[in-house]
Amino acid sequence: MPDIHDHTHAPRVDCEQALAEIYTYLDGELTDEKRTLIAGHLEGCNPCIEVYDFEAELRVVISTRARNEAVPETLRMRIAEKLTLFVRGEIPDVEASSDAGADPSADFGADFGAGADPRIGQPPASDA
Repeated sequence: MPDIHDHTHAPRVDCEQALAEIYTYLDGELTDEKRTLIAGHLEGCNPCIEVYDFEAELRVVISTRARNEAVPETLRMRIAEKLTLFVRGEIPDVEASSDAGADPSADFGADFGAGADPRIGQPPASDA
């Protein structure tokens, strides 16, 4: 039996909408309906599928590199401690804290040793 329904008014997603949802799509956090709409758009849009492919590959590279990097034990311990306090509800309110304006990452480099660059865990290059 032929399909007699009018499909011209089916919901569609434009490039802006698809790209705005690309990260939630990659994370698998969309509703089935929204995921289907985004997937349909990606199938027919080369520029958007290129963005999707790039972002998916970037996640693989980051994930692979992150697994190969050693995390300092002191950093692991501090994170575990903070998570435990958070779960217990014992983390102080940052906005009510007296150093609310302080940079919370100010002592981050301490986990990597003196003079280390916390972004990569290696000593900074000299300007020689």
